[in-house]
Amino acid sequence: MAVTGTLAIDLGSSTTVLAFQPSAGGPPELIAIPPFSSDDPCVVPSLIWLASPQSDQPLIGRQVLDAGLAAAGGEGLCHDFKRRIGALAGQPDPAAATATGSSGEPLTPEQAGSLLITRLWQALPTGVLPTRLVLTAPIEGYRGYRQWLQQLSSQIPVEEVALVDEPTAAAIGAGLPAGSRVLVVDLGGGTIDLSLVALQGGEGRAAPIAQLLRFGGRELDGGRQALRCAEVIGKAGAALGGRDIDRWIAASLAPDLGADPGLLEISERLKCGLSEAEEVTGIWSSAGAGSRALRLDRTQLDRLLRERGLLQLLDDLLERVLAAARAKGLDREQIDAVLPVGGTSRLPSIRHWLAERCGSIPLRDQRPVEAVALGALALTPGVRLKDVLARGVSLRCWDQRGGEHRWYPLFLAGQSWPTDQPLEMVLSCSRDGQSSLELVLGEPIEEERSEVVFIDGLPQVRQRPAGEARTEPWSVQPPPVILDPPGSCGIDRLRLRFSINAEGQLLLESEDLLVGTLRAPRVLGPVR
Repeated sequence: MAVTGTLAIDLGSSTTVLAFQPSAGGPPELIAIPPFSSDDPCVVPSLIWLASPQSDQPLIGRQVLDAGLAAAGGEGLCHDFKRRIGALAGQPDPAAATATGSSGEPLTPEQAGSLLITRLWQALPTGVLPTRLVLTAPIEGYRGYRQWLQQLSSQIPVEEVALVDEPTAAAIGAGLPAGSRVLVVDLGGGTIDLSLVALQGGEGRAAPIAQLLRFGGRELDGGRQALRCAEVIGKAGAALGGRDIDRWIAASLAPDLGADPGLLEISERLKCGLSEAEEVTGIWSSAGAGSRALRLDRTQLDRLLRERGLLQLLDDLLERVLAAARAKGLDREQIDAVLPVGGTSRLPSIRHWLAERCGSIPLRDQRPVEAVALGALALTPGVRLKDVLARGVSLRCWDQRGGEHRWYPLFLAGQSWPTDQPLEMVLSCSRDGQSSLELVLGEPIEEERSEVVFIDGLPQVRQRPAGEARTEPWSVQPPPVILDPPGSCGIDRLRLRFSINAEGQLLLESEDLLVGTLRAPRVLGPVR
């Protein structure tokens, strides 16, 4: 007899976790999907192999590993696709690989993710009957990733679909109480994400729940849901992860072999082995080149991560998150817990870095791999993430005293949206007879001290000095506000109210102070 309940799917760069909780109650459990899943822990490697463009029987997860195809590489292999889902077009990722689809064209990251999840859904054990599906989304690129998940959920026959952000799910999955302020350090196979999350609830307030996308078979996106919010205080991330560390190890141990897939597989095993042992060894072999013994110890790995700039990058990301917290009046001492997530967080070098940088904050690291999926089960439908701006928005205004244009900040980077109250400002005309008010909007661009670049195919962390903030005008500007009758210099004429809605659009409501007319809100453009 089939058991109904909630299924959570957490797609990761390296592994995908499925967890199920029966409707009648009982503890949640990870779901094995033979022959796709591995053991200890029970996860599905995020791998796909298409033998040919016309193949309708791809190999999934562990099947790819058992066939030795992950080590062989080639056009049929698709991996590291999560980091590109929802990303902006025109931003190639040299570390990602995609297989060729039925049209003969490479699978997009979204197509690869959809193929993996739909195949896992079709292969669920016969005794498991989900009536609700909960999907997880990362903080970085949340909106684009969320749109992909909505399209994906339309392909899955289930009555309820809900969505939860990964940091909130991880905190709940680690057993932290509602109302906690948690620093989530998510170190996955393809990305690094640090986010300081204030869980809703505590002190008599309602706890966080997931955003409901479908209920009773009806799509709810765009509907007016009364949703409680979980707030992200600060976040920072980089497109670097465990797969890149594998490439660094391979280049260090055997630089003459290049990007050999078999060498990368051994490098990953050596890296994982250092979570348990001080020193590990492995054998690389090739039919035409013989074999070679490879050795790696914790000191070597620690030195390698420092030389490649990973630890400095973590310092920079942490400082950006803590700076956002200080801007909101939150000190480091007010953070309740540090939550490491992802397989890379198990590395001794990372544990040492966490202890060194966050030693005064309690560490909750019992279940770093499955915490997100288990937390997603605990979050019942009804809440959406209140995201934060990555760039901010400024308005160009005329400075009468200085005789030049200056940028006036409307919303700062790190500010949460949708906004609870509009930002109000009053503007006057800069000259007599002015018949319109030009609206020129821009994004403040802060120079970061580190960035990930690819040199000879290997990711490198490049340091650069931080310069003064500049503002980049939007490529498409909104039309001006018409003044009828024309205005007079120095006389207050317009009251503007700026806000950001749930879709991430900047809205403007304007009031003409001379004639007393109020114009309905209009969309100026998307923020990010």
